[in-house]
Amino acid sequence: MKNLLYSIAFAVIFLFACSKSFQQELPLIDAANFNTTIDGEPVALYTLDSGNGLIVQVTNYGGRIVSLWAPDKNGKSEDVVLGFDSMDKYIHNQGERFLGPAVGRYANRIAKAQFTLDDVTYQLPNNDKGNCLHGGLKGFDSRVWKVEAVTGNSIQLSLVSPDGEEGFPGTVTVQMSYALTSDNELKIEYAAITDKPTHINLTNHSQFNLKGAGNGDILGHILTVNAAAITPVDSLLIPTGELLPVVGTPFDFNTPTLIGERIGDDNPQLKVGSGYDHNWVINHSTENSVELAATLYEPESGRVLEVYTDQPGIQIYTGNFFNGKVNGKYDKPMIYRCAIALETQKYPDTPNHPEFPTTRVNPDERYTQTCIYKFSIKK
Repeated sequence: MKNLLYSIAFAVIFLFACSKSFQQELPLIDAANFNTTIDGEPVALYTLDSGNGLIVQVTNYGGRIVSLWAPDKNGKSEDVVLGFDSMDKYIHNQGERFLGPAVGRYANRIAKAQFTLDDVTYQLPNNDKGNCLHGGLKGFDSRVWKVEAVTGNSIQLSLVSPDGEEGFPGTVTVQMSYALTSDNELKIEYAAITDKPTHINLTNHSQFNLKGAGNGDILGHILTVNAAAITPVDSLLIPTGELLPVVGTPFDFNTPTLIGERIGDDNPQLKVGSGYDHNWVINHSTENSVELAATLYEPESGRVLEVYTDQPGIQIYTGNFFNGKVNGKYDKPMIYRCAIALETQKYPDTPNHPEFPTTRVNPDERYTQTCIYKFSIKK
């Protein structure tokens, strides 16, 4: 009997030790790599934990997501977003500005870098083939956000964009929060007010690879998009103003489809975008309600990413301009089509297209947006 008790005790200790050793030690980015001052403002790195396997690291420089760890079907976690492991690398790789930041004051493109509002024409920086892209030369991605509050699973940030910054009218005050839920949702909420009529269009520009950042391309990921149309673009990726039905085209992802299945088709829209770099018009059952817009699934790992939004559009970009010349985290090169961006927002160039859902915000109005990236596992 005594020997039996010893055997049971030994077995319990052994199993406990095995379970402890199985727990994965994540190589989280060292917060010391981000401790600096930019434009006289302190910059730091913050770690958020869902308590259920999802861990996100955020810096207040650009309000950007630096790393996002999610478990696979075997319980192994990988960092599934592109980025760098130090503040110095973000500063010295400005050709890759849009790895995980909050983008504004106007996400996406504005034609000829100008718009007219209440009979006044505003000139913006020409930073993309004569157009204005993602807020200009120094958009919200290049500003230091103020940290308002931090908990174990959330962070609240704020930013004041003065009247005339990057050519945009009105002083705009933005509040943004990242919060992790126990269901492994990353919930992003935005709110903004202005003291003059202006245009506001915000998004997050995280670029995902569900196999892990730097672990090959995303052509084997399976994508579903709840959309009946895209906003087709011209040779400079500016919307023509039309809505193009996706049925019968390589842009129809209403049923789960490999990203790589049709990306090389002989299609004029794919040619101008060098792949997918377009805005899909989301099917909403109720206007402004938070609904499922897209689902991304990676079969090898079993990771699933669902995107929920209250916005009318989602810009999907398949990493068509990465060339492997810049290394991201873990010293892995960012190769051609190594990630996909799923940017919830209003349509591109809306200030010049009154037929599109408006991005105009007046002083007596409040801009709001909710985006949820929900992670799960399919075995």
